Amino acid sequence: MRTATKRAVVSSAALLLTALSLTACSNGASNSGSGSSSSSSSGGSSQSAQNAKIGLLLPDTVTPRYATADKPYFEAEVKAKCPSCTVLYQNAAGSAATQQQQAQAMLAQGVKVLVLDPFDGEAAASIVTQAKAKNVPVVSYDRLIDSGDLAAYISFDNEKVGQLQAQALVDHLKALKVASNAGILEVNGSPTDNNASQFKKGALSVLSKTSYKVLGEYDTPGWDPAKAQTWAQGQISKVGASNVKGVYAANDDTGGAVIAALKSAGVKTLPPVTGQDASLAGVQRILAGQQYMTVYKAFKPEASDAADIAVALAEGQTANLTSTATTAKGATVKAELLNPVAVTASNIESTVVKDALYKVSDICTSTYQAACTKYGIK
Repeated sequence: MRTATKRAVVSSAALLLTALSLTACSNGASNSGSGSSSSSSSGGSSQSAQNAKIGLLLPDTVTPRYATADKPYFEAEVKAKCPSCTVLYQNAAGSAATQQQQAQAMLAQGVKVLVLDPFDGEAAASIVTQAKAKNVPVVSYDRLIDSGDLAAYISFDNEKVGQLQAQALVDHLKALKVASNAGILEVNGSPTDNNASQFKKGALSVLSKTSYKVLGEYDTPGWDPAKAQTWAQGQISKVGASNVKGVYAANDDTGGAVIAALKSAGVKTLPPVTGQDASLAGVQRILAGQQYMTVYKAFKPEASDAADIAVALAEGQTANLTSTATTAKGATVKAELLNPVAVTASNIESTVVKDALYKVSDICTSTYQAACTKYGIK
């Protein structure tokens, strides 16, 4: 089991300024491979970020992390780095058209930088094009926008996320001595989310090497748990609840939806179910023995690093990050990729608790106190 996630690269203002070259602001992305984190100066003076407006556009309201983690962490870091800067925030509520309108409104309000987590990575490419026309750099946040004109991309190693999920499921099924040809359900993320395709690719790289049978596969529109639950109920009725020996679920919310479907079908001993995001509900389900694992992605360094990059871009600097990512159409963009961590009951204390994602009092309510004691959460 891996230890708690640490920031992959930049963790302070001094290090960030080392990781960003002091060249004139550009919305174009380098097509070179992994580079160094040293800085180079163009010889010109850097513009001031004083009173700059920085736009933060998040994709949906069904994923709890955006309101509880990403937004407040981002805003706090911008305030710390640039007290006079203003963060303009909008959530697309699961609509690519709404996100387009929100971005246009922010551009009209004179934002110097857009930090955009796209609901639809392909549709959001037009936002990048519009921003480039106004010399406004775009940082693709958490999900990759299908555009080669990004100033930077910050996220996690998403294929690794899928690999961690699938490997944990396979290992646990083997530990439970489940038959090697047993059936599992596969509940993937949204078909409009580039990250979801990467999670799926990573998971299949593990599952395809086993003889477990995928009884049914579903790409969940908009990551909507209600849709995942409806699909799971139909599949359980079709294949029989007793034949579902494991569930690959792409995040905690879809995992919880499948668990609800299994319970409604009368299943008493739940099969192992995967997840992602280390949501509070997901962590508590793990303690209760209902969900086997989740993937913890340290939202604070992700959001804070994105804010650091945004402020630097507002000052006229250009991201010179040491990693790259490839868009769906094959463009190479500068990237910062952080490490995801697999979490089961045994390492909740050393990951989400240690990193103060939640207070122990939030996790260990009376319902979960006995389990918290069992696993040393205090």
